Amino acid sequence: MGAELVYQKDSYLREIYAKVTDVDKNVVYFDKTIFHPRSGGIDHDTGWIIAGDSKWSVVRVVIDKEKNDVAHVLDNEPRLEPGDHVKQVIDWDRRYRLMRLHTAAHIISALMYEKYKVLITGGNISYKYAYDDYSLDVMDKKIFYDVVEEANKIVKKGIEVKIYWLPREEALKIPGIVKLAHKMPPDLKYLRIVEIPGIDIQADGGPHVKNTMEIGEIVILKIVNKGKRRKRLYYTVKP
Repeated sequence: MGAELVYQKDSYLREIYAKVTDVDKNVVYFDKTIFHPRSGGIDHDTGWIIAGDSKWSVVRVVIDKEKNDVAHVLDNEPRLEPGDHVKQVIDWDRRYRLMRLHTAAHIISALMYEKYKVLITGGNISYKYAYDDYSLDVMDKKIFYDVVEEANKIVKKGIEVKIYWLPREEALKIPGIVKLAHKMPPDLKYLRIVEIPGIDIQADGGPHVKNTMEIGEIVILKIVNKGKRRKRLYYTVKP
């Protein structure tokens, strides 16, 4: 990855200074970024780029596979050139809800794996709500209600969420380190590990809260049968 992914080291940073490395119309690249791109089923951050008296909105952030870099899509073509220094500012309210929902998703998926040995076959985390598809054979709504009830009990325990890196080979030896069906972590020498001690451990690249208490209450929105081995749980967290 071209840009240093600052959010992976500290998801709570709300602004940083960065250097422009490339500009293509309204798409800008930096030497480092505080913005999480759309990846891993998690929506991208939004926010602002500020240079002197000029300010542009970041409306979309994606991974540019050709450049192997993070592309920041702005609302207008900026008056920026490679070498310019700017301030990156994220929309914190959006980011924090994504963090809360993301950590909630880890707890739910860990319980589903522990109790029913099912994996996530699809999903998405947006600002307002999240959903996950599970490889369940039967459509039993009680499974989800019981799991979310237990997840909320775990949330209230106030467990510290740990983030660290392990060599890839060592990480992949950990049982349940990957809970996405048919998907392995990126081919990196070191994998970023997100651990909720006693509850879950996963290879993961997205932003999370530091303590489960920050999640608040997980609320089921609806449960839908999307077909064979694809039972979908929609949920959110209370403001």
